[in-house]
Amino acid sequence: MELTFFDLLSALIVLVLGIIVAKVLIGIFKNGLQKTDLPELIVEFLSKFILALLYVAVLLATVSMLGSDISSVIVGLSAVIGLILGFGMQDTLTNIAAGIWIATLRPFDKGEFLVVNGFSGSVHEVGIMATELLTPDNKLITIPSKLVWGSPIVNATRMPTRRVDVDVGVSYDTKLEDALQVAIELMKENAMVLAEPAPAVVTTALADSSVNLQLRAWTNTEDYWGVKGALTNGILKAYKEEGIGIPFPQLDVHLEKE
Repeated sequence: MELTFFDLLSALIVLVLGIIVAKVLIGIFKNGLQKTDLPELIVEFLSKFILALLYVAVLLATVSMLGSDISSVIVGLSAVIGLILGFGMQDTLTNIAAGIWIATLRPFDKGEFLVVNGFSGSVHEVGIMATELLTPDNKLITIPSKLVWGSPIVNATRMPTRRVDVDVGVSYDTKLEDALQVAIELMKENAMVLAEPAPAVVTTALADSSVNLQLRAWTNTEDYWGVKGALTNGILKAYKEEGIGIPFPQLDVHLEKE
């Protein structure tokens, strides 16, 4: 069958109009979902998934305008898909399945801070095939969905409160009760530190050059880094003012004369 200019033009018009209509429909669909209680993560995932299906429908309609039998095209596509599956399409299908599980079970949402598969960052976008993390220094990390779903996921911002841990060492000649009291007062004076659970200081180790302490203060998750910085700087200043030494690693060498 010979294709005429009219056939090609008709197919092009169907393709362009189909893409436009698909995008309009997805826009309406997405706006409707955003008015529900569904998380933004699921809204984005469903929108992209349905858009992909609409594009396939537009492609089949375009092919039919060229005079081809859609049934034969579908059979051909099935054969191609089967061939691709034999050459590694399993990973793609695994990523799609993992993406569906992530969107359904929601171990994280957009904007939350994750540590997953050795990478950390805020969730920038979750697609059918991959999850994108944005690092604090503005690097974009794309992780295939199967690696996300197949790895332990640490969500640092899902819970409303977090515990801030600040480690510090004091010299062995320090009166430990004084060091503990100074640290407790520092945490209680910080307005972002929660009264419950109460802040605490524990001895974590008797190291070679110091007695190691850990300040433990609970705060709202959004205040975590503010409290972390304030306590780290504050304990250094407070110990200096109280004459409490923070030693550096040292080694005593004894020489014996023969």
